Amino acid sequence: MTAQRPITRRVAALVICGTALLVVWYNQVFNTLSQTSRPATNTHTYAATSHSNTAPDTTPPVDLSSARAPFISWPLRRLCTEQVESKALVPGLVFLCDNNSGGPGNIRNYILTCVRYAIEAGATGLQIPRIRTRSTSDKADLFKDYQPFSYMFSEAHFRNAIAEACPHISLFPSDGSSGGLDAIPGVTAKAARENLPPERMVRRITPKEFGGTRGGCDIRDPNRHTDRFGLAFREWMRGLAADLGLRPTSWENPTLVRLSWGVLWDWPIIRDGPELAATFGGLLRVREDILELADRVVQSVKELATERHGGGDGSGSNGLFLGVHLRTEEDALSQWPTYENQSKGYLHEAEKQSFRSGVAYLASGSGKETRRFGEDARVYLGLTVKSKYDLLHGQELEKLKSFSWDQQALVDFVVLLESDYFVGVSPSSFSINVALKRHLQKENLYTRPWKVGASDERSWLVGRYLSYWDDWIFMFDGMWP
Repeated sequence: MTAQRPITRRVAALVICGTALLVVWYNQVFNTLSQTSRPATNTHTYAATSHSNTAPDTTPPVDLSSARAPFISWPLRRLCTEQVESKALVPGLVFLCDNNSGGPGNIRNYILTCVRYAIEAGATGLQIPRIRTRSTSDKADLFKDYQPFSYMFSEAHFRNAIAEACPHISLFPSDGSSGGLDAIPGVTAKAARENLPPERMVRRITPKEFGGTRGGCDIRDPNRHTDRFGLAFREWMRGLAADLGLRPTSWENPTLVRLSWGVLWDWPIIRDGPELAATFGGLLRVREDILELADRVVQSVKELATERHGGGDGSGSNGLFLGVHLRTEEDALSQWPTYENQSKGYLHEAEKQSFRSGVAYLASGSGKETRRFGEDARVYLGLTVKSKYDLLHGQELEKLKSFSWDQQALVDFVVLLESDYFVGVSPSSFSINVALKRHLQKENLYTRPWKVGASDERSWLVGRYLSYWDDWIFMFDGMWP
C-alpha cells in the first residue's frame, strides 16, 4: 500500500491540474463567444467620428411601434462596418432613390429598399431622395412633379441617422435645375468631358438581374440573390468600364445609379436578421408638424372614448379606441376586397375585440365611404366612428386641409399606430405597414415575422391569402416596418 501512495498523489495532481485548465479554457471560450455574439466596438478610422456598437442587452427599452421611436443605429452600423472591413466600398458610386411613386407605404418602402441596395453595392454617396407626387385630380396618376424629401419625412433625422450608422456614405442635396446632380463631386466635370447633361449620365439598373438566375419565378417574387448582389454589381461595373474603355469609378469620375421602378418589395428583410429588420425603417421619420397634428388627433379620440365609456370621470375605458383603415378609394385595384368584404370583416372583428358601443377612428380617403361605414358601424355595433376631420378644429383643421392627400394619409398612419386594436386590408401597403410596425411593440429588436393571415393580438387584416403572388403575400416579406 505504501508504494501506491506516490502514484495516487501524482494522479490526484494531474486531475486537479486538468480540471483547472478546463475551467480556464471554458472561461476563455465563453468570453470569446459572448463578445462575438454581439456587435463589436468599431475602432476603425474611416470617418472623423468613431461610433461604438451598442450591445443588444444594453439597448435602452423603446417602443419601436411608435412613430416617435428613436433610431437604434447599431444594427445598421454593424452592416455598414462589415462593408468597410470587406473593402467593398466604391469611391464615387452614388445612388439616387427617387424612382418612387404611390402612397406613403409604397414611397417609404421604395426609399428604404433603395438605400439597402446602395449599402450592399458599396455606395459612398447617396442623394437625399426626392418624392414623386400624384395628380390632385386623378389619384391613380402617380407620376407628377417631384417634391423634396421633407414633403413626408424629416431630413435632419435621416442625415443624422446615416451619419451615425454609415459615416462612409456622403449625402447630397436633390434640389436645383439638374435635380441636384451638379452638387455631387465630379459630376459637372464629367458632364463637360463627355458632353452630356448630368441626367443622361445616370445608369438605371434592375437589381434582380445581378447575382444569379431566377428561372420559373413570377416577376413579383423577392430577390433571391441579395447575398450576391454587391459582388455581382461591382464586377459588372468593372467589366463595363473595361469593355467601353471608361475610366474607373472615383470621385473624379463618379457613377450615378438609379434603380428601376417597382423594386420596392425586392429585399427579403429577414435575411438581415430581426435586429435590422426591426430598426431599418427608423431611418425615415414622419416630419414633425405631421406628427404634432396626429398627436392632437390621438388626444381628441382618446378623450372621446373616455367620455363615451366613463362619463368623463376617467373610470371607463381609459380612452381605448379601434383603428380602422378602409381602402376603397378610386385608385384601389379592382381585385382587392370590396367595401362589403372590408366593412363586414371589420365590424365582426370589432365585436370580437369588445368594441361594441365603443369608439373607432377611421382612416379613409373617401368622404362618401367614411359616412357609409360610420352609419353601418352605428347600426350594427353602436360604434361611434370619427375621422381626422371630425377631431380637429380651428387652425389645426385648416393645417390638415392644407396638406396633400398623401400627407393627410401620414396623419392617419401615425394615429393608427396609437390605436388599441387595428383592422386593415391586405394587400394595401398602407394597412400592412401599419400592422407590421405595430407588431414591433411586443418583442422590439427581436420581433419575429408577422404570421400572414393571422392576428398578432394587436392587429388584423382582412384579405385573401391563397396565392403568394396574386394575393400579394410577397409584400409581407419585403416590407420594412
